[in-house]
Amino acid sequence: MNRASAPWPQPQPPGLPALKGVIFASVVGSVLVLAAAVLFALLPGVLSEAADFRAARPCAEVSAPESGDCLSEWPATVVSKETGRKNKAVTHWVTVDLGPEEPSFRIRMRGDGPVWRDLAPGDRVTVFAWRDLVWQVGSGEARQDTVETPDREPTVRLAVGLALLIVGSVFLRGAGWLHRRRAVRATDAPTAQVVVVMAATLLAVGLSVAAAVATDTVWLVLLLAAAGCAAVGAATALLLRGLARRRTA
Repeated sequence: MNRASAPWPQPQPPGLPALKGVIFASVVGSVLVLAAAVLFALLPGVLSEAADFRAARPCAEVSAPESGDCLSEWPATVVSKETGRKNKAVTHWVTVDLGPEEPSFRIRMRGDGPVWRDLAPGDRVTVFAWRDLVWQVGSGEARQDTVETPDREPTVRLAVGLALLIVGSVFLRGAGWLHRRRAVRATDAPTAQVVVVMAATLLAVGLSVAAAVATDTVWLVLLLAAAGCAAVGAATALLLRGLARRRTA
């Protein structure tokens, strides 16, 4: 009895994008876009806190300072200062004592500014607080922010969110591009095209982060980031079109 032979799977041509690459790009892009969405969802609360901080007045000018929304100042004594490492970054700490009835506590300073650099155990400093956050330390006429300063958080979150959104979108776009190349069984490897897209992504991220750092106005940041991404995208499309024509010529 004749038996029909089962068809052998056709070997994958060399240079054809692998299915693992499509899946990897899709998963990474989705995770990055989801992380950006979470940051943007939490942004209104951070913006509201930053606005409250900017509107706060010194406790000496407020009739009910017990509310905690005023800017308080506390004299303190430096116990020690030290450096550490967190995520491969150098951190700068100072431990202060508010008095015999209060426990000593550590404050993480923003960089090695003039206050932290000149401090020594026993020095008298002024601790500036808002709600439960120590946002600044003063020594004489010099002042230095801590990492808890509320009005810096929106800028950081917006910049990181824009960077994640752009990179995630590029990964998802790349996953679709790889999938189409698999569908038409395209085996040529346009290295120049990949390099151009990578450079354009870095440029778009840089422009968006620069916009977030330059201004605190969210709508202006989004407008500048969108304009920068649109300009980079248009330039990239023209450049890729020119490269494609050169290959087919």
